[in-house]
Amino acid sequence: MMVPVQTTFRNMDASVAVAARVQEEADKLDKYFRRITSCRVIVEAPHRHHRHGDPFHIRIELEVPGKELVVTHEPNLKREEQGEWHKRLAVGGPHQDVYVAIRDGFKAMRRQLRDYVRCLRHEVKTHR
Repeated sequence: MMVPVQTTFRNMDASVAVAARVQEEADKLDKYFRRITSCRVIVEAPHRHHRHGDPFHIRIELEVPGKELVVTHEPNLKREEQGEWHKRLAVGGPHQDVYVAIRDGFKAMRRQLRDYVRCLRHEVKTHR
């Protein structure tokens, strides 16, 4: 990626290894779309007074020409049968490792970026 990633850490100490992993994942986005203008990543650990582990929250903001793509990856957000969203604390959730949370957040961003590129290439039908 031509533009360096701005990585921000909240409620946790800054880590060179985590920032390097974020940069690696952001560099992979370059093969899907080369005209990315900026990338900001926020890695957040929740407050330490929770008893049910420390799931990490990832927010990725990617600017491309004409649009800003945003992924907010919160593993505790669950959908009920009625279609409403509720937060729950998972006892053994998959995102207690920061690297897994980063991987899943960038996976969602890759999907959004691929959909954006398909729209640019007019490979998606538009409804009038």
